[in-house]
Amino acid sequence: MPGQVKDIQDTATEREVDTLDSIKRYMAFVWPYKWRILWTVLIGIVKFGIPLLMPLIVKYVIDNIIGADDLTNSEKLSELFWLMGGAFVVFLVARPPIEYIRQYLAQWTGNKILYDIRDKLFDHIQRLSLRFYSQTKTGEIISRVIHDVEQTKNFVMTGLMNIWLDMITILIAIAIMLSMNVWLTLVAVALFPFYGFAVKLFYGRLRSLTRDRSQALAQVQGHLHERVQGMPVTRSFALEDYEQEQFDQQNSNFLDKALQHTSWNAKTFAVTNTITDLAPLLVIGFAGYFAITGGLTVGTMAAFVGYMDRVYSPLRRLISSSTVLVQSIASMDRVFEFLDEDYDIIDKPNAKQLEEVHGDVKFDHVQFKYTDEEALVLHDVSLDVKKGETIAFVGMSGGGKSTLISLIPRFYDVTGGSIKIDGTDIRDVEARSLRDKIGMVLQDNILFSESISMNIRMGNPYASDEEVIRAAKAANAHEFITGLSDGYDTMVGERGVKLSGGQKQRIAIARVFLKNPPILILDEATSALDLESEHLIQEALEKLASNRTTFIVAHRLSTITHADRIVLIENGEIKEQGSHHELMNLKGNYYNLYQVQQLDDSTTTEYLGT
Repeated sequence: MPGQVKDIQDTATEREVDTLDSIKRYMAFVWPYKWRILWTVLIGIVKFGIPLLMPLIVKYVIDNIIGADDLTNSEKLSELFWLMGGAFVVFLVARPPIEYIRQYLAQWTGNKILYDIRDKLFDHIQRLSLRFYSQTKTGEIISRVIHDVEQTKNFVMTGLMNIWLDMITILIAIAIMLSMNVWLTLVAVALFPFYGFAVKLFYGRLRSLTRDRSQALAQVQGHLHERVQGMPVTRSFALEDYEQEQFDQQNSNFLDKALQHTSWNAKTFAVTNTITDLAPLLVIGFAGYFAITGGLTVGTMAAFVGYMDRVYSPLRRLISSSTVLVQSIASMDRVFEFLDEDYDIIDKPNAKQLEEVHGDVKFDHVQFKYTDEEALVLHDVSLDVKKGETIAFVGMSGGGKSTLISLIPRFYDVTGGSIKIDGTDIRDVEARSLRDKIGMVLQDNILFSESISMNIRMGNPYASDEEVIRAAKAANAHEFITGLSDGYDTMVGERGVKLSGGQKQRIAIARVFLKNPPILILDEATSALDLESEHLIQEALEKLASNRTTFIVAHRLSTITHADRIVLIENGEIKEQGSHHELMNLKGNYYNLYQVQQLDDSTTTEYLGT
């Protein structure tokens, strides 16, 4: 039992340390706006201070106007008129602009801080490795950037502004009450310690439950995002009922976490609100006793009852604020947990810009594995490529071809050996400058849901319209683009859904033409296309590869017979290399693979009747 208590205490201590660390890191985003926050609080004090006049006005009317025996009714009405006139000026003329300024400053500051955080997160997203994205659902990332960041806004609005204003309001109200009656004020605040104890007791657990609920919501969002993208698969396999069951499981998990959070939150409110409800009853009872025994005026009693609302309404808001703060800090934890994801590819402190590239590429005893626990994917790969050469990597699936070419732009770093461009180790240059010198055309090129011209401009965002058209013509894309309803302004839809596979490939080739890189990588760029599209794309690719150092990954050997060298990779090792004719004369594995494909092609042609 003592050991369990110690574990609970240690866990609580760790949680408090994590909370302080998250708040400290969040304050780095808040600090540039400290003066706006200060002005917001000062203006808020005036805004919240004005309503504190109301009980004093009630007391004055009861004791000094209605209860004034030395005044005539006409004098009482005159004084009441002037008092109400002044009050209307304060509440109707002065308070609205103060309220507007406070709200505007508060919202502007909160939204600006969220803007800075999301800006930082997007920069972080662009630096994370492909390994991270292969292991993380897109929806979960979006949940952290949108939902969790939005939740942290409450820390600014509530924790740095409203809580202070509510506390100052309570202190001002207590000060006024003390000036009227000390003993009755002590009765009014007698339950404050019980309130503080209840908050401390309940809110530690609430933070943990809030974090669990946010994680469950992120899982629902991740699952939903993935299923929406894969809707064609669901429809084609008639999996609607099965997918409904899968979503119900995710949704039920979130419901369970939400109900646990709701249950504990309800207990918290039940206890704390009971405490804050008892205090006004105590004041009314004692105030009535003092008024009956003659120690208190009726106006003072009315004022005290009025101030109880002014004290305990902010106190109830503080209870609600505590819940909001717990939720925002839990979201804060998730935001910083995401920001703490390590980068696999990190530039050295003295990394230099890769300026001019001649085009020589050397693989020097390259080894690679994806994680420390996995086996090597590439074993001692050495290859010397000269400027302008076209190198084709072939072999069975899973042999390591695509892995090898992904090392050239440093999507991953080699585990052993090195890759050099013009004699410089690519790990000694800035990764972004390296990728700027490399153009890639993949099997599944991603297009953004914008116009065709904007997608081509991904190769050079500042290119002119004439340069875009010239690149499209070089990629054999201009003709089909001009045939579309809006030409180059045609919106392609999400991931280019409105275009055929061949059209998407030609746009991808056009943006590489626009980039005009000295090194070119083609990874299955002509697979799964119809014959007409393949012909147009093959023609464009040959034009693109001219006078560039080019690496091609292909399964269809008939598309790479023109390569200067063909490299056969099996089980992460180079088994054969040479020109097509050299490898055919060698009659090794490449020869056997080529013969099998030729037989398959002839069988397919005979089957099609052509």
